[in-house]
Amino acid sequence: MRLSRRASRIVLPVLLLWVLTGCGGGPSQRNEMTEKLLVVASIPPLRDFARRVGGSRVETDVILPPGSSPHTFEPKPDQLARLDKAQVLILNGRGLEPWVADLVDAVRSPDLLVVETAKGLDLIQEGSGRDRGSGNPHVWLDPINAIHQVDRIRDALVEIDTNGRETYQRNAAEFIAELHRLDQEIRETVATFEGKEFVSQHAAWTYFAKRYGLVEAGVVETTPGREPSPREIANIVRTVRETGVKAVFAEPQLPQKAARVIAAESGAKVLLLDPLGGDGSDYLELMRRNIETLKDGLGKRSD
Repeated sequence: MRLSRRASRIVLPVLLLWVLTGCGGGPSQRNEMTEKLLVVASIPPLRDFARRVGGSRVETDVILPPGSSPHTFEPKPDQLARLDKAQVLILNGRGLEPWVADLVDAVRSPDLLVVETAKGLDLIQEGSGRDRGSGNPHVWLDPINAIHQVDRIRDALVEIDTNGRETYQRNAAEFIAELHRLDQEIRETVATFEGKEFVSQHAAWTYFAKRYGLVEAGVVETTPGREPSPREIANIVRTVRETGVKAVFAEPQLPQKAARVIAAESGAKVLLLDPLGGDGSDYLELMRRNIETLKDGLGKRSD
């Protein structure tokens, strides 16, 4: 298989690290030190899903460091070498983690089970015609889509550890019930919002908006990590003024300079919505914090 130039710069140092440390063998079924399955996730929310489903039978880790965006992240050998001991790698897929695809194909053990949790979901397409992309990958920010991802994680853990079937099925069912309760909480809270339109840093909240009847009136960065042009900023400022949007929702993982310029020019305020959290984040708590932020930005009806 031919690797891209960028992927080669990542893969070769990792391979060298494995050769020098003698870590090139395939993973055992269980982590030798803990007797638990080692499950590595690409992003913090998926790590939490794995922790919830796996319970005491798994040890979890995450590749993406705190404060990083999967759209702009470039892995280092010491961050990816942890895959050598893993039995399961959990990805979102659908283009979210381009930095891991070539590496996994090139260096993984044949015993490593790779799970793309967004597989099987209908994606919202972005752009049109020749600009049409492969689809928006931010499915986990819709709790109903998250249930699909939890199902896929459960099935993967059962496949690799059949003795834990009952544990994984029970834990997944309990967590899915919590996700349904979260969905109901969000519906009840959004129903109280004064405004429905918002501007976000990038199109991370598209699925959330569609699920709960909100309107993503604009995004600051059409390509995450790329600052908008002056013309694009002017267009967003005009959108904010015309729609009466009260807040521009930036993200802690991406530069906020352009969002603050837009807010200053339009009279809106800047608030932070967090699509990822930290490496030990609790998904339910993260989403509840985001709902409070949305309520602050969109306002609450007085009736």
